Amino acid sequence: MTDIAHIRNLAIVAHIDHGKTTLIDSVFKATQTFRENQEVAERLMDNNVIERERGITIRSKHCTVSWNDYLINIIDTPGHADFSGEVERVLSMVDSVLLLVDANEGPMPQTRYVLMRALKLGLRPIVIVNKVDRPNARPDYTLNKTFDLFIELGATDEQANFPILYGSGLDGWFVNDLGKEEHKGMDALFRTIIDEVPPPQVNQDGDFLMQISSLDWNDYIGQIGCGRVLRGTLKKGEDFTRLVTKLKDPSSQDKGWELNSSSRVKGIHMWVTRGLTRVETDEISAGDIVWLAGPPEIGIGDTFSKSEDTKEALKPLEIEGPTLSVFFLVNNGPFSGQDGTAIMLRQLKERLERELRVNVALRMEDIGRPDGVKVSGRGELHLAILIEEMRREGLEFCISRPEVITHLDENDNVLEPMEQLIIDVSEQYQGIIIEKLARRKGELTSVENASTDTIRIEFEIPTRGLIGYRSEFLTDTRGLGIMASRFIGYGPWCGDIVSRSKGSVISIETGPATAYALEGLQERSVIFVEPTENIYTGQIVGENARNMDMTCNPTKRKHLTNHRSSTKDIGVKVDVPRKMTLEQAMEWIRDDELVEVTPKSIRIRKTILDIDERKRAGKKQLALDESSSVLQLRPSA
Repeated sequence: MTDIAHIRNLAIVAHIDHGKTTLIDSVFKATQTFRENQEVAERLMDNNVIERERGITIRSKHCTVSWNDYLINIIDTPGHADFSGEVERVLSMVDSVLLLVDANEGPMPQTRYVLMRALKLGLRPIVIVNKVDRPNARPDYTLNKTFDLFIELGATDEQANFPILYGSGLDGWFVNDLGKEEHKGMDALFRTIIDEVPPPQVNQDGDFLMQISSLDWNDYIGQIGCGRVLRGTLKKGEDFTRLVTKLKDPSSQDKGWELNSSSRVKGIHMWVTRGLTRVETDEISAGDIVWLAGPPEIGIGDTFSKSEDTKEALKPLEIEGPTLSVFFLVNNGPFSGQDGTAIMLRQLKERLERELRVNVALRMEDIGRPDGVKVSGRGELHLAILIEEMRREGLEFCISRPEVITHLDENDNVLEPMEQLIIDVSEQYQGIIIEKLARRKGELTSVENASTDTIRIEFEIPTRGLIGYRSEFLTDTRGLGIMASRFIGYGPWCGDIVSRSKGSVISIETGPATAYALEGLQERSVIFVEPTENIYTGQIVGENARNMDMTCNPTKRKHLTNHRSSTKDIGVKVDVPRKMTLEQAMEWIRDDELVEVTPKSIRIRKTILDIDERKRAGKKQLALDESSSVLQLRPSA
């Protein structure tokens, strides 16, 4: 059992790609957490395959290091705005945060968000100006912008008087004074943590009390909860009370919270973290961050108390709701089951329910559709990661176009999610960016020089205005622009947005595509498939040059004759097809189209595959639209 005075609990927060996970690698090396001859991978905390491929942190992770008899619990948090739900709940377990800011980019949208959450909880951050060794680093500019952000977010005098460190997480050195100290070693970082982060304010002698802030799942053990022990100790096998609280109905006048249920349970397994490994223990004590299993059900914000008094219940943790939703549908295409496992609705629900056990920002809603369910998340990437994980498990299913989640205000006006968008780009591209974002209802708020040849443009834009724009942005800026956004709240509905100006090229036959047919199609469209690739009726094989759908037969072959030369087809030239990623396909499709996801392929298709059925459905929808418009024009009695 570690003395409470020698425990430090903190989280590392920053915008994406500002160096959080790389910093922890250097912390492990400086504290000699691993043997000298032990093989250790880079970005050790990103232990998920998708995290390593994309270079981002998706789940919050907990590690523990020792330095000069001090036990330091560190939580690595995601930097992307779509996973901010992971940040919100873990901040309740720590006593301070390391706020990393890139010495060139300065504070970015997610920097503002995580800092706002930390200040709201009363934490006093330690600011680290990272990557100061880069040629274009601007540490003084970055520090001034960070201080301005503290003041803008209403920081107290104590919070605004934050400790400052400069250094490079990649090279493994940090100093308090950039000009006077030698750029070597991590001792300045550890000294600052020990001196500036307070020990846990807990009572080790009282009855056991803790609140769950994170969840995990094990197929053999069941639900596992993680949190900081706030009071007392608990031994393995002892009984305790699980208290479940919930926020009251938003429509009621009382905006507080209330006890939902209570039950007596037992702690069967308990772990503490040492390095990256969970070590099972027979006793957990106040101040440490622990894992606990035993109760049949565990939820975020649950209170575990040794006492049976329901007054011990703690306020539920606030997690912002989702902003984007898609339909997960059963794959009814003709190629269903060829690449992976064709699942029914029951199996689809079971897989999503397993995800809900650990993914607290995700929501699933069964609205009565016989072929699928509605799933809501914090953004396109949040949903795309879930889809990619399910795809790699061998499952096949279809995804609809993402839709924003709207609300009604007191006057029944529609409100939609709004985002702050920051773009760093060369000056030559600002015209096309401002023009395209204006069409998507983006409002320009500021323009400033980010460096000698780069400008920073800020917009406020509806979330649905960003759907499908990321790929356009990369094309318009030749891949040289940087784009980041964050959810800032709900605003009035901005009107219709036309995101895609070109139609689809739809196959009317099933079979392998031929070079002969694709050569003719590519003159008036961009092709998505390659010769010999199997396609089916209703599959979208390209993007039309005009704003209308076009049907075609990509399987058409050239008729053979007695006069055909042996070198007749040598001159056939087929362009390289545009192969869309999962996110690009989700952004590209329209409301009457789906993305078919299989372990081997990403296909785009019409919701209704048969051309005659599509025409009948289109006429029926047109009749409904005309009747509704007539009713709107008819004067009231």
